[in-house]
Amino acid sequence: MYHSKITGLGFYVPERVVTNDDLSKKMDTSDAWIRERTGIQERRHVVPGEDTTTTMGVKAARIAIERAGIDKDQIDFIVFATLSPDYYFPGPGVLVQRDLELPTVGALDVRNQCSGFVYALSVADQYIRSGMYENILVIGSELHSKGLDMSTRGRGVSVIFGDGAGAAVLSRETDTSKGILSSHLHSEGQHAEELAVTAPGMGQRWVTDILEDADPEDTSFYPVMNGQFVFKNAVVRFSEVIREGLRANGLDTGDIDMLIPHQANLRISQFIQQKFGLSDDQVYNNIMHYGNTTAASIPIALTEAWEKGKIKAGDLVVLAAFGSGFTWGSVIIRW
Repeated sequence: MYHSKITGLGFYVPERVVTNDDLSKKMDTSDAWIRERTGIQERRHVVPGEDTTTTMGVKAARIAIERAGIDKDQIDFIVFATLSPDYYFPGPGVLVQRDLELPTVGALDVRNQCSGFVYALSVADQYIRSGMYENILVIGSELHSKGLDMSTRGRGVSVIFGDGAGAAVLSRETDTSKGILSSHLHSEGQHAEELAVTAPGMGQRWVTDILEDADPEDTSFYPVMNGQFVFKNAVVRFSEVIREGLRANGLDTGDIDMLIPHQANLRISQFIQQKFGLSDDQVYNNIMHYGNTTAASIPIALTEAWEKGKIKAGDLVVLAAFGSGFTWGSVIIRW
């Protein structure tokens, strides 16, 4: 039986920094209002024409592959998580295969929003455990800034999100005491519309409908979020799925060396940290500087924490996410 381990990490964020003060020039908001509710100070937005969801993913992937110490042609499979693909179809997985000039390996796209990277990592882990593949490239990348309502009407959502990408190379490990120990995935579709973009979509409104109506008040193609409801569900599900992962491996909260939560809202992370009695050194947050980058948030934070020496060999690392769907999950890793 095989396990999988992360052998390479990388991330990329655009150079353009958008501060809370910058947003206050576009909408009725302020630095104090945003920090109080989200903990965010700034985020990154692409310069139009310079980056896409795919190109950011490719840049992060190149770093991860180099750090894994393998040739890119040793990648057997690609799993790409995003809610903001370049095209309605095909997905960005095949575009990564093209842009990295990889052999004709398989490519899979995961559409699980904020839980996307956790789901993608779990899928890749299962492929490696089965013996089917040896080195899998897992990417989380998001370009939110082109799809946000940057007016006062949309401020409750638009101030939260940023652009960026993170990547990991997952490789075969014969020592089953190391690497990914387990992953745990859940969904609750009855709350799907509490955090969603309903158009364009075949079941709601397609692009031609929107163009024909040309209604400036139509917000179906902007994200909507019932913030308080999402927060209340997030803190419960985060706690449940972390405990589930620990129990499955005969561990408890005292065994956690590093928790990397999805960077949805600093207040959620702080609530979970307090509930589990973890110190600041045991939880890594960077939402202050990048905002919520959805599927990219965990790989960006994981990479930064590793780069700063906060994760060492033998550490127990817990990844956890909650988001639209609702979907949530955790991954338990022995580094």
